Amino acid sequence: MMGMDIRNIIYIFPAIIIVLTLHEYSHAKMSDLLGDPTPRNRGRLTLNPLAHIDPLGLLMLMLIRLGWAKPVPTSPIYYRDRKRGTLYVALAGPASGIVLALVVRIIIVSGLFRWTGIPVQFFTYLYFYSLVISVFNLLPVYPLDGSRILQGLLPGNRGYKLVQYQNQIQVVFMLIIFLANRLLWAILNPIIGVIDFVITTAVGLFF
Repeated sequence: MMGMDIRNIIYIFPAIIIVLTLHEYSHAKMSDLLGDPTPRNRGRLTLNPLAHIDPLGLLMLMLIRLGWAKPVPTSPIYYRDRKRGTLYVALAGPASGIVLALVVRIIIVSGLFRWTGIPVQFFTYLYFYSLVISVFNLLPVYPLDGSRILQGLLPGNRGYKLVQYQNQIQVVFMLIIFLANRLLWAILNPIIGVIDFVITTAVGLFF
């Protein structure tokens, strides 16, 4: 997968903003659909990037291609099925990125980007970061979406027991991001590659 090229910052920055905004909006929208008024009341049910962007997380994405946005506040007590609702809300963010990657791949392969007047480099980075941010958030580590997905998939109350250790897990994970970045990418790259292959193959059947 591609690396950071500071010369293309004009394409990278808006691509990251779009992916992060859609990711967090998807969490907020899903929770809202499940009856939770919290995201709407906190001003997170919007596609305005200013409501979602975390400056430090954005900087990290620019520097090491891994970062985060402001987590969407939710109140699972409003869900009819708390465990299932938590799972759906957690899945919404990564799923939105994969869908976006599919749409962008179609735009690139079909040549539709020529009609927008936007250089293909922008769509290339948009595709890349859609996959990276989605896969990164699928890691089952707090505070990433994967931890809540795991919580929703584990039987009984086992998922909620993970919450007891979330602060310790978060500290260890942050250390890994800073000190063992290559190790983390060794885990992410194969997963990103598989999803990229599936999307590329699927789009190639029609274009």
